[in-house]
Amino acid sequence: MRDVRALPKAHLHVHLESTVRPQTVRELGGTPEPGKAFNNFREFGDERAKVRDLLRTPEHFRRIAVEFCEDEAAQGTRYVEVTFTAASHGERVGEPEMPLEAVLDGLAEGGARYGIEWRVLLDHSRRRPVERFWRTFKLASRYDRVVGIGLAGDENHPLAPFGEVIEAARDAGLHLVHHAGEAAGAASIREALDVGHAERLGHGIRVIDDPGVVAEVRERRIPLEVCPTSNVLLGFVPSLAAHPLPRLVEAGLLVTVNTDGETELAAEYARLGEVFGYGDAELAELARTSIDASFAPEEVKTRLRAEVDAWLGSPS
Repeated sequence: MRDVRALPKAHLHVHLESTVRPQTVRELGGTPEPGKAFNNFREFGDERAKVRDLLRTPEHFRRIAVEFCEDEAAQGTRYVEVTFTAASHGERVGEPEMPLEAVLDGLAEGGARYGIEWRVLLDHSRRRPVERFWRTFKLASRYDRVVGIGLAGDENHPLAPFGEVIEAARDAGLHLVHHAGEAAGAASIREALDVGHAERLGHGIRVIDDPGVVAEVRERRIPLEVCPTSNVLLGFVPSLAAHPLPRLVEAGLLVTVNTDGETELAAEYARLGEVFGYGDAELAELARTSIDASFAPEEVKTRLRAEVDAWLGSPS
């Protein structure tokens, strides 16, 4: 087996607030939560809220962005689209633009220092007001490195109330990426496609529940942002061995490997090799799919594909 950390990767589904280092949490006055499974999605959200509440100043936001770049580069991530809940932070600290601008500054510094390409996606909880999603859209429209927006959180809350914002974002040329098919079934995925105009599906693992939706997603070549370890930690899949990822690949779907911020990307690839028997060629193909599914400029994709080929051709 080749060194999976050296495999060039694109990381498409990772929440910045979930990647804050334990030492940073301590230094900001919090208590790091040891890695564990959660009893339900609300418990997970409550734990993450404790970390978010520690972030108050430009220095805090800039710091976690720089550290994020360092940690991603160490995993072999060469390109990342990091998700950030900018409007919520701006509302909380009373400075609408500051959190996003500080994160962008930190990503620029960290990206240059550690050799990682990056873009930003802004998310919004389905449970929160439509007005905040409008603010998310307006923030995204102001900054070139913000390439898309999407809805996340409890899938029991429908996308329809956010339809006008979604249409405005689409007209503005922003990419649309929604969480769907994680806690809810294939109907949630169909809603993300029909109402949300999703170009990728955050998670999307429940697509396998409905052969008709599988066929549609395959025909439309909608990539899935699959986060295996996170799905287990949040209780959506009983174990990694039971994860549907191999079935998704076998169904001809575009599967990308991601962490949700709950683990390290190289470790995620290594686990797929251990649990599913994937060798270097299969892991390289997953890496290529992630590159192809990204919103990176074409010249970046071309360079990264060549790097994957070089990794696969190197001595094991």
